[in-house]
Amino acid sequence: MPKKYQKSEAGVGKRELRSRLLAVFQENPSRRYNYKQLSRQMGITNTGSKRLIIEMLDELTREGALSEPVTGTFALKLTSVHVIGTIDLTAKGTAYLVTDDMEEDVFIPQVGLKHALNGDKVKAVVYARDKRRRPEGEVVEILERKRDTFVGVLQVSRHHAFLLPSGKRLPYDVFVPLDELNGAKNGEKVVVKITEWPEHQKNPVGTVLEVLGMPGNNDTEMNAIMAEFELPVSFPAAVEKAAGKIKEEIDPAEVARRRDFRGVPTFTIDPADAKDFDDALSFRPLGNGNSEVGVHIADVSHYVTADTPLDREAYQRATSVYLVDRTIPMLPERLSNGLCSLRPDEDKLCFSAVFELNARGAVVKRWFGRTVIRSLRRFSYEEAQAIIEGGSGDFQREILALDTLARGLREERFKNGALDFNRPEVRFDIDANGKPLRAFFKYAKEANKLIEEFMLLANREVAERVGKVKEGEKAKTFVYRVHEDPDPTKLATFTRFIAKFGYRLRSTTSRGLSTSMNKLMEEVKGRPEQNMIETLALRSMAKAAYTVENVGHYGLAFDYYAHFTSPIRRYPDVMTHRLLQRYLDGGRSANTDACEERCKHCSEMEQLAANAERASIKYKQVEFMADRLGETFHGTISGVTQWGFYVELAESLAEGLVSMTELEDDYYELDEENYCIVGRNHRKVYQLGDQIAVRVARANLVERQLDFALAGNERSERQTPESRPGRNLRRARRGDDKKTFRQQKPKRGRGRRPN
Repeated sequence: MPKKYQKSEAGVGKRELRSRLLAVFQENPSRRYNYKQLSRQMGITNTGSKRLIIEMLDELTREGALSEPVTGTFALKLTSVHVIGTIDLTAKGTAYLVTDDMEEDVFIPQVGLKHALNGDKVKAVVYARDKRRRPEGEVVEILERKRDTFVGVLQVSRHHAFLLPSGKRLPYDVFVPLDELNGAKNGEKVVVKITEWPEHQKNPVGTVLEVLGMPGNNDTEMNAIMAEFELPVSFPAAVEKAAGKIKEEIDPAEVARRRDFRGVPTFTIDPADAKDFDDALSFRPLGNGNSEVGVHIADVSHYVTADTPLDREAYQRATSVYLVDRTIPMLPERLSNGLCSLRPDEDKLCFSAVFELNARGAVVKRWFGRTVIRSLRRFSYEEAQAIIEGGSGDFQREILALDTLARGLREERFKNGALDFNRPEVRFDIDANGKPLRAFFKYAKEANKLIEEFMLLANREVAERVGKVKEGEKAKTFVYRVHEDPDPTKLATFTRFIAKFGYRLRSTTSRGLSTSMNKLMEEVKGRPEQNMIETLALRSMAKAAYTVENVGHYGLAFDYYAHFTSPIRRYPDVMTHRLLQRYLDGGRSANTDACEERCKHCSEMEQLAANAERASIKYKQVEFMADRLGETFHGTISGVTQWGFYVELAESLAEGLVSMTELEDDYYELDEENYCIVGRNHRKVYQLGDQIAVRVARANLVERQLDFALAGNERSERQTPESRPGRNLRRARRGDDKKTFRQQKPKRGRGRRPN
């Protein structure tokens, strides 16, 4: 087609014209039109656009979207279908519809979104197509908005105001009438609620709900993250009131109904700054040479009963959220840090898993039930680690015996095919104003692993107790923590990539794959590409989730696994406690659909919490680097894109962009097959995993973004054998996206918390 017809003088592009044409037929599905009638219907008088209409009609007819019952007259071919799904917005404002009704995602052009935003549940029409084209459609109805509040910077002029949204959740500015500012001033960061969005108006209209403060201030930015992810600032008054009414004293009648462990040596091991202690260990040797280990978990379900204000609020939150400088708890402080917390020298109610273990760590006997305990000592990880490393202290015999048993459990787990990803966490020392003074890595040591192994043991055994039934029996509904096998396509991509570094991955069986993956992790230790390969390996794995359908946990190599050990901070653990007690009492199976709905909500909230935690870390990394403008650092290329490459710094894992505009020695292009960008003329290569020195050029605290420049003559001259500049370039699979090959950041854990 001649270029002059690709876009009309009236500014109607080919994609927009296609969508408008189909909209006319959709609005009048029984009518027939010729191109002149369609031109009048759409108000098009331009000759070039009319010719483009004719070409579009022929193209839509060939695809099967339209029929031509009479030559020159067209009608909607009623093979298009309506589906319901969720909008996945791209950076350019186009979208994909994710729906269970179709195998492929459905492309939605921007003009076909009808003001639908990321995460919205919509009804869409999917047009008929030939087999060579991806499915395409448009939104016909917004069924449910994912959100209607957005965070951004307010821009106020004499006659109007606009919210400039932060991030990519809203690709439009929001018009705010001056009488809806509610005291907000120009340049402040605010929360705005969309109140209306006229059908033919590009920008929505909103009102200011909350003024967060001036951008760049720590409290402003942390509150902005909380608002961005719709995290609650405080508990409703009714919830605090309900928590305040709970008696602190334990009823002696309640103690009499429980197994008493107050005479057994019991202690907690937690991070030094922890305030909520939801697990404790007890240990005593038995006369037959075996050991009894009790895993005692705070009995949250005793205090938080079903369908009460406390329970409903805990379910809505689903998880505690750990930002860099604050915690957003699932339960009010009176419960999380007081009544439920297993503080030393206080009688506490627990739900316990008690095991008799032989010298190899194998379970001989198991018991589950409600208990009362008294922790005799609160250890930090550092204190317990000092004893393991040869120091002396309280409960030295018990800690060393537990460490020996934990090592046996860990060895057996890895022998059975568990994956060994022992990645460090980025932490910050911050001052009273939240300013980061130092970034450092925290590694899991034996004390962390000791706690982890016994938490894993309890979680596995609880899941087996309910899920593993005899032949002929029907399993009862339960909440499992599952982790499916790796996606074969992602795994194949990962395998091809590591081959460029001389590594191999054998994947004939699940167990063989995990063994090979662990061997790979050992091989890359200490090498420049270690962090990059570890993060790409994580990317090839499926995400763990909650569900009533047990498919096992691939990463841990467990056939049965649940979350039982952290009910103060995770709602699924509260569900597990209730279901386990129900079945121990001989109760009937719970409603499967209701449990699955709750599992889905908890999985979604877990992901949201992880995203918020990463956002707070990203902000602190940018803030930390803002004081180091102009300084040079060494890092690893962690992502390659059409607009440049990302570099992750070795000392803080802060990530920044080296823009294509910084590469002035050549014209560079993305070679997505080889994970690199290549100079067209001089064939220089910047590849994922390359080591490079960069200078900190800019630090944008508001957008949480870093920009780097190349430091001196630090450039990678290496070229991959497969790289053929100018010939091996492919367009991104999704034509409207700018494809990015990135390392996936690991979830920020809590040091000892099993997944």
